[in-house]
Formats: sequence, C-alpha cells, structure tokens
Amino acid sequence: MESLTNSRDSALRRRAEAVIPGGMWGHMSTRHLSPAYPQFFARAEGCRLWDVDGREYVDLMCSWGPNVLGHHHPAVEEATARQRGLGDAMNGPAEVLVELAELLVATIAHADWAMLQKNGTDATTACVTMARAGTGRRKILVARGSYHGAVPWCTPSLAGVTAEDRAHIIHFDYNDVASLEAAADEAGDDLAGIIVTAFRHDLARDQEMASVAFARRAREICTAADAALILDDVRAGFRIDLAGSWEPLGVRPDLSAFSKAIANGYPLAAVTGNDKFREAATKIYITGSFWYGAVAMAAAIATIETLRDIKAIAHMEAMGAMLRDGLSALAAKYGVSLRQTGPVQMPLVLFDDDADLHKGQLFCAGALRAGAYFHPKHNMFLSAAHQESDIARVLEAAEAGMIAVADSA
Repeated sequence: MESLTNSRDSALRRRAEAVIPGGMWGHMSTRHLSPAYPQFFARAEGCRLWDVDGREYVDLMCSWGPNVLGHHHPAVEEATARQRGLGDAMNGPAEVLVELAELLVATIAHADWAMLQKNGTDATTACVTMARAGTGRRKILVARGSYHGAVPWCTPSLAGVTAEDRAHIIHFDYNDVASLEAAADEAGDDLAGIIVTAFRHDLARDQEMASVAFARRAREICTAADAALILDDVRAGFRIDLAGSWEPLGVRPDLSAFSKAIANGYPLAAVTGNDKFREAATKIYITGSFWYGAVAMAAAIATIETLRDIKAIAHMEAMGAMLRDGLSALAAKYGVSLRQTGPVQMPLVLFDDDADLHKGQLFCAGALRAGAYFHPKHNMFLSAAHQESDIARVLEAAEAGMIAVADSA
C-alpha cells in the first residue's frame, strides 16, 4: 500500500503542493511518516475511516482525539441538525450557550463558571491570560516538553518566535517536585500560575500519569502564592474522568482548558474556572467571530450527556485494556520488545532501541496495510464506538506490523 504515483492521494498531494506551503501544515502533515500513510480521507463512520483511494481502516486516532463517541454519532448529529435549522453564528449567542455552560458547571468538579472558545490553543492561552489578570503577575511555570498549543508563548517550533514572547515562562520537569519547587522559587513574588497537562504526553517519549505528590504540591504552591493552578485538559478531558482528569487524584485546579473530546468533532473549546478567577475572566478581552456558534455547542451538550449516560469512559478503558494485552501478547510471540504507556484509552506504543523510530514506522506501515491506523510517536485515542470486534481486527492488523519489525531484526 505504498503511495502510488497514479493514486488519488498522490494526485491531491501534487495539487496541494502548488497552492499550500509545503503541501500541508501542522500535525496532520504526513511528511515525516511512512509513505504508506494516506494524506487525504474521503469519509468516516463510527471507528472506521476510508481514504480517498477507498481503503478502510480501524481508526486509532479519532481525528487526533475529538471523536470520543465515534464519527457521526446519531445523538450528536440529531442535536446539531436541529440547532443548524434554527441558526448557528448569529448576531448573538443562542440559548444553547447558557445550557452548555450550566452543564459544564454541573459536570466539572472545580467549575463555578465556563467560557467557550474554538480550539485548545484558545483555551490554554485564555487560562494564562486570566491567571495574569487575576494576580497582576507575569511568571507562568511550564513543564519542559509539554504541549499547550500553537502560538508564540507555547508552540514547539521557534520559527518566528521572539525571546520576548517567552520572557516570563519558567520551566520545570513534569512529576519532579523538587524541579517544580525550584521554578516557583525562581518566579518568586511574580508567580501568576502553573500550567500542567493532565498527564505527561510529550511527543515520542513514554507517557507518565501525574503522581499524587506532584499534583498536590502544584496545588499547594499555587494556594500559598495566591496564584492559579491551570490544568490543561485539552487532550485528556472527558476520557479519564468527566469531572476533570485530576479529580481521581483529589486535586482541583483554579482554571481548566478543554477541547478535543468536548463536542465529538465539532470545533469547540472551553475554559472552566472557580470563583477566585471569575472577575479576572470579565476583565480580559478574548473573543472570535465564530466562538458563539450554536451548532458546536449543541454537539457538546449531546456529547457530554451521552458520555455520561452510556458510561463511555469505562467502555473505552475496557477496550484499551484489550488492545494493550493483545499487543503485549503479539510482542512476546514475535520476540519484539516494546513499551505501552499512559492511560489505556489513550495508548502510546514505542519500541525499545528505536531512537530513530524505524521500528515504529515499520510496525505502523505493516498494520496500516492490514487495515489499522496506528501512529508511531503520538499517543492514540479510543472512542466509545470501538467494540471488541474492532479491537480484534486491530490486533490482526498489528500482527502484520509485529512480523515486519521481527523480520527487520
């Protein structure tokens, strides 16, 4: 299934090269992946997707996270069709804005209020801005390697970024209490907040769940300094705990950023906060012409209610455990050494002695040819649409990938 010069995908790539810088931008570019990966897709349904050349895959990326219920979930599509018939982007928000804010406050444990945006970068940037507005301070503590979005203060690329863009960022090491304390000491009385992902999900390295000691110390530092603890729940939100991903740790943030799974593929993000930062949220100016679109809000209500009603997180955990156990068995069968880290519903698979990701690319290309869409270095996502038969199909495809890795040894 290597990219063929006469395939529809290759033809679209050639056309894109003429009118799009680099042919594609951002995280959806396949330039650094195996040539077996398609760049363009035709359709998706449930946990399956089809590329423009008609090849079918079990989807293990879920649109990089947003499709938490599966593509075209009927409850979500019914809600969006109903709202679309009434109106979407109007001169002011629809009633659904208030309904969604009420649902978020009722669902998320730390939340006294909610504000809506369009993507994760909007939400994390709003949180940082609110922290500074609420404290009158500048320093934000950020874990090395953590991803919080794609604007100058946090983008992983330094192209076009100035030193001034990051003048008030201080780094620490995730899950390292001593490192966090040292960063807080460096910030001194200028500490505005700490922003931290729900778990460590840096690209191409083993994932780490946040330790209770680390989460509690972050909370203690912010409380003592009267600063904001910001939980970046953009990636993990609504896949670990509907009440917030640190709720199982017994630690509540002041501000949280959500996106990805909030509206099952419709463009939406949210900041939730406690009353301590309510006034700060009224002082800053953040907005967008499409931020009040009612269709995505209707999708979010249907998504959150469905996740709750069908106990989707428990189902995704069960499917993730089945996948993890199956991959471990295949690795043992073929004498391949690999590591599976992070929550089972957001799996990452990396191979030992594979700094250049050669084994990972071989595995993913083999599985892709057999009908399962894995990623060699980014955490993947399961949805409520994945069933045991789908995971069994994924494991059949994964066996082809394991054989490719074993044969390369």
